[in-house]
Amino acid sequence: MAGAILENLSGRKLLVLVSILIISQIICFLIGGLIAPNPSSADIALASKCFDAGNYTDKWFYPRGQGKCHLLTQDDMKQTHLANQIVFAFQLPLPRDNLILDYSRWQQNLIGVLQFDIEYHKESEMAEKTTVTIDAKLAYRDKGDKDTDWKYYASSREQRTLECTIKEKKEGYYYSCSIVPIFELGSLHHDYYLLDLRLPVDDNTNMNSGLGQIVDIWLVAINQNGGFTKVWLSLKTIFFPVIVGIMVWFWNRVHQLNRPPALLEQMLLFLGCSLTVLNLPLEYLTLAFDMPYMSLIGDIRQGVFYASLLSFWLVFAGEHLMENEDHNTLRAYWKHLSAVVIGCISLFVFDVCERGVQLSNPFYSIWVTSVGTNLALTFIIMAGISAGIYFLFLSYMIWKVFNNISTKRASLPSMSGARRLHYEGVIYRFKFLMLATLLCAAMTVVGFILGQVSEGRWKWDEDIELEYTSAFFSGVYGMWNIYIFALIVLYSPSHKQWPQDGMEQHISTLNQQSMNEEIEFSRLPTEPSEISSLTSFARKTAMD
Repeated sequence: MAGAILENLSGRKLLVLVSILIISQIICFLIGGLIAPNPSSADIALASKCFDAGNYTDKWFYPRGQGKCHLLTQDDMKQTHLANQIVFAFQLPLPRDNLILDYSRWQQNLIGVLQFDIEYHKESEMAEKTTVTIDAKLAYRDKGDKDTDWKYYASSREQRTLECTIKEKKEGYYYSCSIVPIFELGSLHHDYYLLDLRLPVDDNTNMNSGLGQIVDIWLVAINQNGGFTKVWLSLKTIFFPVIVGIMVWFWNRVHQLNRPPALLEQMLLFLGCSLTVLNLPLEYLTLAFDMPYMSLIGDIRQGVFYASLLSFWLVFAGEHLMENEDHNTLRAYWKHLSAVVIGCISLFVFDVCERGVQLSNPFYSIWVTSVGTNLALTFIIMAGISAGIYFLFLSYMIWKVFNNISTKRASLPSMSGARRLHYEGVIYRFKFLMLATLLCAAMTVVGFILGQVSEGRWKWDEDIELEYTSAFFSGVYGMWNIYIFALIVLYSPSHKQWPQDGMEQHISTLNQQSMNEEIEFSRLPTEPSEISSLTSFARKTAMD
């Protein structure tokens, strides 16, 4: 009788395989913890106040290098008539230890948020919520260019909502204001960037009339660390050919059987394909080409993988419940899978609404209005709640599987010794695999929630202090590959058959009752779609 490798692999070989997989998982955690730096870093830059004597809208103002702008003093800033002639300039990256630094394409992306320092004055008291109008221009230049050779990247007039509070209204005290997202670049293709901001004042339209006395503007520039990108791409480069090779081996073994592929085998292939797409190290192309859409592509790839992984777990648990007669089709799981698909589509639409628009306008953000912020927070909170509910539901399904199999084990004492030992070994192995599935699901849900919080906390301005480590991200990513690799191997069709000579000798030593039971067992009809003797055993006892 042939089944899955999980059932027919010897205990020694299975121990060696599991040991190798566990060691690989530990290595993934150690690589992230000992080799990779933090996934992202934040640099804080103070705006240089440049004086624009002629209000030249096409001129670039920068604080360092040949042709730098005329810098204003703090006393100059107090002259309100200069408001339309002040340009807040940020030249990135900042020099360090008198060394001129440049961005690396390994750093992948760049996000900018603003922090305003506003001094309280009785004659210019601010409201708790103030609409700020910002004229923003972004430029770039590369190594070898002249200091004056700034090239246009993007510009836009944006409105942001600034929320400011003050504990004690006294002259010289500062407001505590919320951060303001200003831009997001999906690629970091150039060496140097320049951000010029203006806060235009128009008495006729009351534009920026309620801002108060702005002392300074800070820019927090967040980018992915190049060292983390190198480690991440190294993992992708290693896992990509391994998963492709094991998929080819798996599907070749399936097609050697005299039956069509079972639903679980098809789901394993789909899961392996989505992981292969995720593993494909497309990020190498960003080292040669400017690909601002790479962040959107990365989100889509990860979304497809999440959808396939969540769907597979539902089918994997459902196939071992044996409650539906039509167990080998997706029709039995349409309710479960539709919920996963709707959730993933919702997140995809939300992502396109922001990252898609940012391809043409990097200053756009869905978080800039109250409606957009509430909508975005609703999506993220609902996604987190849905992930938690999904995990609870999957845990419930796995609990039902354990109960179902425990009920079926009641028939084991009536079997012969060989048959009973066979099924007991299969059940123990299956329970271990289901517990590993539950652990993988828990880590995936936690990683998803932390990823959403990590990305959004700079945008919704909540004081959330969480330690994100490279070890966790690389460990979870390695866990996905190792777990799916193990599933494909262990649920591949086994070509091992029970030896007929040995079986005849075993049967001859049994009494007549036991011999009749073995003969009956060998003649049990097996559905051509089943891939393991565990499902055959459970379904037979369910019919009995």
